[in-house]
Amino acid sequence: MMDHTKTENVKMSGSPAQGLLGATLGFFIGFAAVSLFGPTAKLLKAPLELSPVQVGLLVATPMLSGSLARIPFGAWVDTTGGKKPFLWLLGISAVGMAGLLVLLQVVTPEGLTPAYFPLVLGLGFLAGFGIATFSVGIAQTSYWFPQRRQGWALGAYAGFGNMAPGLFAWLIPIVIGLWTITGAYTIWLIFLVVGTIVYAIIGRNAYYFQLCRDRKGMPAEQARKLCRERGQELFPGGGVWHGLATAAKLWQTWFLVALYFTTFGGFLALTAWFPTFWSELFGLSLGAAGALTMLYSVLASLIRVPGGLFSDRVGGELTVILAVLVMMAGALVIALTRTFGPAVTGAVIMALGMGVGNAGVFKLVPRYLPRAMGGASGWVGGIGAFGGFAIPPLLGLFIRNQGDAGYSLGFVTFVGLAAVSLVLAYVLKRTYRTREAQEEGISTEASTA
Repeated sequence: MMDHTKTENVKMSGSPAQGLLGATLGFFIGFAAVSLFGPTAKLLKAPLELSPVQVGLLVATPMLSGSLARIPFGAWVDTTGGKKPFLWLLGISAVGMAGLLVLLQVVTPEGLTPAYFPLVLGLGFLAGFGIATFSVGIAQTSYWFPQRRQGWALGAYAGFGNMAPGLFAWLIPIVIGLWTITGAYTIWLIFLVVGTIVYAIIGRNAYYFQLCRDRKGMPAEQARKLCRERGQELFPGGGVWHGLATAAKLWQTWFLVALYFTTFGGFLALTAWFPTFWSELFGLSLGAAGALTMLYSVLASLIRVPGGLFSDRVGGELTVILAVLVMMAGALVIALTRTFGPAVTGAVIMALGMGVGNAGVFKLVPRYLPRAMGGASGWVGGIGAFGGFAIPPLLGLFIRNQGDAGYSLGFVTFVGLAAVSLVLAYVLKRTYRTREAQEEGISTEASTA
């Protein structure tokens, strides 16, 4: 039996900064799968004989697995920390990428026929598991940092990690021009495997999970005490299903899911859709379309860092309200014009709104669900990210019904989502202020008594 009076020999490695670095790296590696088919959709469209709706389904398929897998893998963090879920997700993604590469080498891109479409979708589904690293990293980062620094830490994590799709949307067409699509996917697979190995070396679980793994019978309360001395404030309340069930019982969880469907799901959808949008509507080359997609994606990612700081100052609810208004304005600009300059301006405005909105939503998760961060991250990150899968085929329907005009008109979808999100964010803000006032009244009565 361990002598719990002697804790000086208990070793806990790493620091919040190291935990943040590892989580951001793992997320960056896996999240690149958002751009798996977007930059190459134009090349695959002809041999696979794809309709506009099928193109939307193709670019969105990785988001389906990337969103659904976030729920169980995010909740898994509450029992084991983030490192094991990270490695599983990156490994599955590598299997999908390897399978896709083998298919292209054996059949060749020109040899693809409509019969191969389900197989391409299936391999893309596997590769999309890397996208699910987001909810794992969110929970892992949240356990490392105190509440007062949550906005900045989560903004930095998601902001820098979110840059991967934009960078890949820009790089893939360049590599295709040099070594064909097969060469581009070969380099991507090497990047994924090497990155996974690096994460396995530098990734760190928060202190509490290190003690859960190594403490050899140390009581949970003593483990929490040791971790609090090192600055950890958040702790899991139970196992995988406990975290999911706890989060699911609160109506605020589902409001946050809906908000994240708009801001982050919309971000995923546009990162995958914009290469097709720019090339088909305005006739741009793959390289130019990829560069504009990178502009949108990287801007939406980097603005998330100051967006997190802003949410620390003014609160997540107000941050989301302001950000969604900006996003709505950008969507209106694109929906009402088919001119290149205003469309680029609208995309930039949407990037600013979505990036700040994403930071605001996850500032609210630790506030409302501090005892079920993994489960909450799973629900919000998972179902919220489902927008990345659901929206592109819907945009394809506008094109089928309206022709080329549908490329712009489809952005009314984001106007509608923004309108609903404004109502939800306002309700959250009002109810939280009411709760604060009630708690302040109770505290005043107690001190008077």
